Amino acid sequence: MEYNTARKPLIIPEYGRHIQEMVDHCLTIEDDEERNGFAKIIIEVMGELNPHLRDVPDFQHKLWDQLYIMSKFQLDVNSPYPKPTADQVYSKPNKVRYPKDEYKYKYYGKNIRSMIKVAKEWEGDKQEGLVMVIANHMKKCYLLWNKDTVEDQTIFNHLYELSDGVFDLRNSEEVLLPSERLMAGSSNHAHKNRKHKNTQNNNRNKSKHK
Repeated sequence: MEYNTARKPLIIPEYGRHIQEMVDHCLTIEDDEERNGFAKIIIEVMGELNPHLRDVPDFQHKLWDQLYIMSKFQLDVNSPYPKPTADQVYSKPNKVRYPKDEYKYKYYGKNIRSMIKVAKEWEGDKQEGLVMVIANHMKKCYLLWNKDTVEDQTIFNHLYELSDGVFDLRNSEEVLLPSERLMAGSSNHAHKNRKHKNTQNNNRNKSKHK
């Protein structure tokens, strides 16, 4: 008995060994017309194995590409589509560059950066008021992320960095809202969410036992 482990590995396993053997046989056909005809038969069989993809755009194109892949790009036939190369098929995607500077204090989120940008365009008391709103919101975000206490000076330092030195409260006498007051609304909201989830789970369990 011959085991699959002793056979050649399948290039596209979902088509099975019979299709791969048909492709291998097609490579041995010397007559151009006969080889092209046999390639079309393989494409028809491959299409029959994927009837759910018939409405997918470029379905035939995909089948011809897979035929070339299974032949290790050695098949010489008249395809209605450009013949792919191994470099095109197996090329590695380019690495996505992440803006590292924005992720230094990721717990503040993009909204804080947007608010700082707006505050830079304002002036006078209006700007000062918005800066304090931003600082208090930063403190709240910090507490939500770290679940610990935080000194106002730490928030002022971060605000100075995120605003590129525009808003400097480091040596001011400004005082941010107490942590308990900032987190009061968040705690109630979290409690309501937990209560809602528990109610849903209880209703689900009751339905199962009915």
